[in-house]
Amino acid sequence: MRPSSAPFLFAGTMLAAAGYGATFLLASYYRAHGGGDIETGLTLGAAMVGTFTGVPLVGWLSGRFDAARMCVAACCAVAAGFLLLAASAAQSGFTPGLASGFLIGLGWGMFYIAAPMALSERITDADRAFWFMRFAAFQMAGIGGGPVLLNLSIHQAGLSIEAAFLLVGLACLAASALLWIFGTLAPGEPRIVALRPWLRDIAVIGRGASIRPIIMVALGACVFSGLMTFQSTLVRDTAANEATFFAVYAVTVVAARLLLARTLAGLPQVALATGLLAAMVLGVLAMLGVTLHPAFQILAAILTGIGYGLVYPVIQTWAVNDTPRELRHAALTWFVLSYFIGVFGFPVIGGWMLVNFGKSTFLVVLLGLALAELLIAVNIGLARKRSIALGTGRTSAS
Repeated sequence: MRPSSAPFLFAGTMLAAAGYGATFLLASYYRAHGGGDIETGLTLGAAMVGTFTGVPLVGWLSGRFDAARMCVAACCAVAAGFLLLAASAAQSGFTPGLASGFLIGLGWGMFYIAAPMALSERITDADRAFWFMRFAAFQMAGIGGGPVLLNLSIHQAGLSIEAAFLLVGLACLAASALLWIFGTLAPGEPRIVALRPWLRDIAVIGRGASIRPIIMVALGACVFSGLMTFQSTLVRDTAANEATFFAVYAVTVVAARLLLARTLAGLPQVALATGLLAAMVLGVLAMLGVTLHPAFQILAAILTGIGYGLVYPVIQTWAVNDTPRELRHAALTWFVLSYFIGVFGFPVIGGWMLVNFGKSTFLVVLLGLALAELLIAVNIGLARKRSIALGTGRTSAS
């Protein structure tokens, strides 16, 4: 990949990711208009339907169109979703919210697979872990930093949440322009005039090592989306502030990914993932103490940022490198679909749980999901040791 093209990819990624990060303000948006967690969950459920449209679309068309160009279309869809939210606040009914959620999910789903696919096509296997870590750093800068800046604009500058969503839409349009420039400066592989099948490939992928990171990413996404989407509810009636969690989480993840990318890529990856997931478990436990003191929220954000924030690119690398080259686009498609089951699907259940069972039960469920992902990592480590003993160990997850 040409070094001159990387800034356009990373800047476009950060702005596009800010669009996804703005979905964490949906709970505040609906409360401002007489709604609550149920409406938030349903909008994110519509977003999940959108992702289940967008991700397969990229999977099928990636053989015909450059993934960088599909990123451009994805950003335009996210922009349309937020512009619709900003324009429909005064309207009655919930239909605009569902349509907006679908558009945001459609665009973010397309971007979430097309962007790493565009990057992956332009780098070697040996450099993939490093570049994925750097890419993920800028992505998280947008996801975590976007809500912080929007919260400051709303609470300190007096900006309405509708105006904030308007700015998000414009930022996503700017992202589409930057990603178009990236695709022009760094042309991808020659395209074939054919659709890429991926759905049936799960039969082969399911028998291989890459199925485990595909399952792991869904579990981690449930924990991540639960803590981020409902942070305002989790800290209600406490001395903590939701913006603090977003800011500390984002700073932790971005700093760790940028400063430790080379170091982490050179460490034993299974041991690294196990340690990071243990930190995520402790982060969920820390959230249970927020009612006692707001310092527990900061601790939870740091531990979750270190854990989930750093483990994601590790298991994403496993999903690609542990798959035969001809099936890698399919493995990445299934990996992203699994992620969106958690990140957009879980809030539908989570909002219902918060309303009917309360915060403590909700956090206990998140803890169980985090422990399940940790146990899979431990199992991978044990399987790795057995395969080494048999002389058949793979190197990508070592």
